[in-house]
Amino acid sequence: MPRSYRFSAAVLLVASILASACGREASLPPVASSPPGAGEGPATFTTPAPKTTVPLLVEVTDRSGVDFRHHAGAAGEQLFPEMMGGGVAVFDANQDGRLDLYFASGAPDLGRSRRSSGTGRVVNRLYIQQDDGRFADGTEGSGLDDAGYGTGLAVGDVNNDGLEDVFVANFGPDRLYLGRGEGRFEEVSEASGIAATGVAEDDWSTSAAFCDVNRDGYLDLYVVRYVVFDPAVHCTDKTGRKEYCGPDSFTDRVDVLLLNRGDGTFLDATTAAGIDEVTGAGLGVVCADLDDNGWVDIYVANDGDPNQLWMNQGAQPDGSVAFVDEALILGTSVNASGLEEAGMGVLAADFDSDADLDLFLTHLRDETNTFYRNLGPSRGFQDDSTGAGLAASSAPYTGFGTAALDLDLDGDLDLVVANGRVLRAQALTEELPAPWNQYAEPNLVYGNQKGVFGLLGNEVLSFTEPVEIGRGLATGDLDGDGTVDLILNNLESKARIYHGSSSGHWLLVDVVDPRLNRRALGAQVTLSGDGRRQLRTVQGAMSYLSSSDPRAHFGLGDFGQPVTLEVRWPDGLEETFTEVAVDQAIVLERGQGEP
Repeated sequence: MPRSYRFSAAVLLVASILASACGREASLPPVASSPPGAGEGPATFTTPAPKTTVPLLVEVTDRSGVDFRHHAGAAGEQLFPEMMGGGVAVFDANQDGRLDLYFASGAPDLGRSRRSSGTGRVVNRLYIQQDDGRFADGTEGSGLDDAGYGTGLAVGDVNNDGLEDVFVANFGPDRLYLGRGEGRFEEVSEASGIAATGVAEDDWSTSAAFCDVNRDGYLDLYVVRYVVFDPAVHCTDKTGRKEYCGPDSFTDRVDVLLLNRGDGTFLDATTAAGIDEVTGAGLGVVCADLDDNGWVDIYVANDGDPNQLWMNQGAQPDGSVAFVDEALILGTSVNASGLEEAGMGVLAADFDSDADLDLFLTHLRDETNTFYRNLGPSRGFQDDSTGAGLAASSAPYTGFGTAALDLDLDGDLDLVVANGRVLRAQALTEELPAPWNQYAEPNLVYGNQKGVFGLLGNEVLSFTEPVEIGRGLATGDLDGDGTVDLILNNLESKARIYHGSSSGHWLLVDVVDPRLNRRALGAQVTLSGDGRRQLRTVQGAMSYLSSSDPRAHFGLGDFGQPVTLEVRWPDGLEETFTEVAVDQAIVLERGQGEP
């Protein structure tokens, strides 16, 4: 159980449900007679009431050319890092205008054998999209054949040369790769100062995010740390059988904040910025301006510890940066019952179309996933998981990767959750070998109607029918058809690719600052048209261990007229772009709009 539970009657009830020797997940209960989501307030369109009879997701894995499998390297010892899986990054690795895929991989013996040279090494894999939409393995010669025990991935242009760079979070030393063009990358971990923050064998980084926290025009890096893993610690389930431990069996870590000096090196500002004042078993992170003051904040989903909401204090007199953890004050530290939860994946998005960013977190079974509704500047957040229709339906499952995307192009952001247990229970599939079939679960997809969610059914069966161990999840319009696609990195089974399949008008917006020669990560784009407004943030670092295509995507339904776009750039400048035609991918440049 989480280490800081208060022993009220409610907590003791939760504890009795979750109790195990070292883990924090009970066996999956029998399927209830009522449908998932029943009794959850206003969510009235639970399965199988589809919003359309046309499939919204079509699996294309077998014809995509992607043949990746994340192998944990397990050898029967139930070593904790084996259970956590890896992420996936979606970005244009070779500057040909098509999105490519990069997968983090595990390895035998927690990666120690991967540090040796020679053939046969297990490495992270890069897949390059070809002219016909298929992917070819482009790992060899790319420089991205990272041989660490891979966990999280982050993408951003750290040196403002117009080429995307890649940060790889590992169990063990982390790595930074600079893009050199045409699908080639150079490792610069030592020269950049990245390696100095993670050189020990037991360092364990998870998710990471690039964002400009001090508004100097260079992308900084926030790295989430998990726990200090000790392979000598072993755990058992209630029957005495060897089982994976939970984070409570180990010591929490402090996250790391690295400031980009602009000269190719990073400064460790963890202590100076106040980040080391709090520890936590961190798994998910998102950078976003959550109080709408023009400065990017950082929200961290912790596993069994209170979440952290690092509010940016803005410009300091000495030019430094400062953050204060206001998660408890603003209502995002614990759930509505005052309990810490096992946070994995995290999203920041405007789910209720009220022009501010809400938060969504995936959690362990019996805790429910949590929706924090933004009440507006200075008012904080409210746990509205039940009212939004997201509580009861998620209780039987353990959620990891998650995505917010407009599946049916109606203007509301729908929700996708990749599930997979962390402790064994009744097997729900025979497609995976034992014991992995005992960790597998089906995924969930929710339709959104003005901030209220209901489970979708037949139109998303290709995603919800497979029973696997879902982990990293990312999005991007791979085939350029105006619908957002899904890329899922499963644990011990094949990665899956899903194309969005919906009819309707759309717009895909990129924002570029010519002064910086790169995409303006952190910019906010608001679309006005057909009497409504939609807000999107240009940021790819969300979900769990993963990095999505950061471009702002808008669904417009049957509205095909030109729209107005308002851009608030990361330094606070606001511009308006009028008469923008829809059904296209467009690039907006700073300085070309109306101030």
